[in-house]
Amino acid sequence: MRELTINIIVADRSYRLTIDREEEEMVRKAAETINNKLKGFARNYSFKDKQDLLAMIALQYTTEALQLKEQHDFVAHKIEQRLSSLDNLLSDHQ
Repeated sequence: MRELTINIIVADRSYRLTIDREEEEMVRKAAETINNKLKGFARNYSFKDKQDLLAMIALQYTTEALQLKEQHDFVAHKIEQRLSSLDNLLSDHQ
């Protein structure tokens, strides 16, 4: 793993980050996604400052992440059940 220092801008603020070189594209894309979401929220909602918009973006992405985790856990549980069932079938026919 090679580290890389980059500058990104989020909500008109510059941040200097040291990341793994392999993460650069994803980190830059994440910053761009946040900035685009910020612009969209600014057009559609009233706000006092960018902190309000960033809080709404954090809430939206956290909600989506929790939903994805719930779906992942459900699918993992179903797969585990199926594998256990297949294991039982194979054990019965030995």
